[in-house]
Amino acid sequence: MGESMSYTILIAENSKEDAELLSLLMSGEGYNKIIAESGKDAIEKTDETVDLVVLSLPLEGENGIFVCSGIRKKTNAPIIVLSDACGDSDKIFMFSAGADDYMTKPFSYSELGARIKALLRRYCIYLGRSSKAGGSIIKTKNIVLDTSSQLVTADGKRVQLTTIEYEILELMMKERKRVFTAEEIYETIWKEPYFSSANNTIMVHILKLRKKIEYNPKSPEIIKTAWGKGYYVD
Repeated sequence: MGESMSYTILIAENSKEDAELLSLLMSGEGYNKIIAESGKDAIEKTDETVDLVVLSLPLEGENGIFVCSGIRKKTNAPIIVLSDACGDSDKIFMFSAGADDYMTKPFSYSELGARIKALLRRYCIYLGRSSKAGGSIIKTKNIVLDTSSQLVTADGKRVQLTTIEYEILELMMKERKRVFTAEEIYETIWKEPYFSSANNTIMVHILKLRKKIEYNPKSPEIIKTAWGKGYYVD
C-alpha cells in the first residue's frame, strides 16, 4: 500500500466541531474516514479496514485508557492520541494502553498530518504492503525476525506485534549483546527528545514484548535487563 493509495482513518471525537475539522483535514489528505462520537462507538467500528485511529481525549464520561486498550485489542493499526492532558504520566498511561503517538492540545494540524503520514508508512511496511530494500533474516534462540517483511515468528508461529514493539525488537536484535539505554531506545524509535519519565514508557513496551515472545516473561531468556543500564537481546 503506497502513499498514493487511500487509507481509512477512524476519528474518535465527541465534539462535532472538532470532528468536522479533523474530518476536513483527512479529506484534504485523500483519506477515507470513519467518525466515532464516543469511545464505545470507536471500539465497535474498529475492524480490519481501519489503517489508523485518531483518538481525541477526553471522551465525555469515558476512560481514555480503557477506550485505547479496547481499540488495541481489535487492531495493530497505529493509534495517535490527541489530549488536553500534557503530563508525562498521561503519556505513559496511553502508551501502555497501546498508543503509538501522543500530541497535546492545542496542536498544529500540519504536524498532525505529518505524524499520521509517518505512522501509516511504518504500518504499511510492517504489514509487508511495502517492500524494504536490503532485508535480512535475524535469529536468536526460537525467534526469527525478517526485516524485509517485518515478520516475527516464535517457534515458527507469527507473533502479532505493534509497529513500536516490532521496531524495539528489531533495533536490539540487529545488535545482539549491545545494551541499549532507555534514552537510546526512545529517541531512536519515537524520534523525539527523551524525557525523564520515558523510561517507564520503554519499560511497559519491554514487558509487553516479553509477554509475546518469552517462554517465561518473568524470567526472560531473550530480552534481558542490564540493571541500571538498559536492555539487550541475548
